[in-house]
Amino acid sequence: MKKSAPAWVKDAIFYQIFPDRFCRSGKYNAVGKFVDWKTRPNRENMFGGNLAGITDKLNYIKSLGVNAIYLCPIFKSNSNHRYHTVDYFEIDPVLGTLEDFDKLVSKAHKLGLRIILDGVFNHCSRGFFQFNSLMELGEESPYRDWFHVHSWPIRAYQGKPNYECWWGYPALPKFNTDCKDVREYLFSVAEYWTRRGIDGWRLDVPNEIDDDSFWQEFRRRVKRINKDAYIVGEIWDEPSRWLQGDQFDGVMNYPFRKAVMAYLFENAPIDTDEFCKRLTAAFPKDRFGVQMNLLGSHDTTRLASLPMSSFDRIKLAYALMFFLPGTPCVYYGDEIGMEGGKDPDNRRTFPWDTLPQAKKQPVYAFVKSLIALRNKNAVLRQGDLKIALENGILTISRNFKGAHAELRIDGSLKNCEKAFSITFDGI
Repeated sequence: MKKSAPAWVKDAIFYQIFPDRFCRSGKYNAVGKFVDWKTRPNRENMFGGNLAGITDKLNYIKSLGVNAIYLCPIFKSNSNHRYHTVDYFEIDPVLGTLEDFDKLVSKAHKLGLRIILDGVFNHCSRGFFQFNSLMELGEESPYRDWFHVHSWPIRAYQGKPNYECWWGYPALPKFNTDCKDVREYLFSVAEYWTRRGIDGWRLDVPNEIDDDSFWQEFRRRVKRINKDAYIVGEIWDEPSRWLQGDQFDGVMNYPFRKAVMAYLFENAPIDTDEFCKRLTAAFPKDRFGVQMNLLGSHDTTRLASLPMSSFDRIKLAYALMFFLPGTPCVYYGDEIGMEGGKDPDNRRTFPWDTLPQAKKQPVYAFVKSLIALRNKNAVLRQGDLKIALENGILTISRNFKGAHAELRIDGSLKNCEKAFSITFDGI
């Protein structure tokens, strides 16, 4: 029997946080040395952002009008991004303690903010205990079936790895999810943190666990604990397979982002006719679930640093994201126009010391106004969608219980500042 996506997600607006770079609070002092907060990021440097820092800034997050937070990985790891998991049951000691995590979730919930965690279940770190066992014991390891090993001994540091790993990186050995013990371990991780009070999971590269039964069981286990948990997959391509009602509640809507980038921010942009086609394809009628619409993330160049970027083009991009069906997601700092090129430059630290000046950036007021607009008008959250192109004007319409909203775009984009308008009727 197919299940529906949680009702609250249509009303949600997410704020994505990269924990190492958001806020470093003195309320928790991790052992070790960290680079200065204003240093430019590279692949390895650590800034020491922590959970206490996120807790300290929840009032700021709430003040934006958003009502949900997506946290990049927070489990024990030896990388600044923490997609190299060492222990799935421990908070990374640089980030804080389990008590800090509980305080964060508790305060967020009191403020009406939900929290979803990043689940990296396709691969782990060389430091993961069971993989360490393979390096120490070889074929005699009781965990030899947990991974895809082609020969012995394990070559984890020199030469080409002789085991399957994510995109060939030896630091990221891939789990053998056909192994019953692996499946039970990963499901128990999902159950543990769901019981701890989180509101869902963002799943990292779930398509690389190419097994419907794995994600069907994952869904059953999570929903058994919290039927309203939101399960959203990082799927970059056509997502229909994952949206049959038995696996994910939605996917990160990269087809939407790709269409907006190609239309507004590339040196050789697509025309409005092609944009209309791509936009329609990104929002097919009767698609299951609630998709997470995004313009930026820890994997993409920030809007302010894209080719052809301007405030007016950023305005139109945001207007599209907040006007269309799904749940919008704002990448930390994009609301104040933070710059950042390709990874890792897109993971700069949040400039708390200059926030008063940053709030004067016009993008801040505009994003807040769109958040308020969406929160106020149910038609933007619940309404049916119609996309039409006529005489060079692209019209996006939403209708809900007698209310009507339109976003009209002048396809010429000759004057992007005046290229679009939003109107409401019956509200």
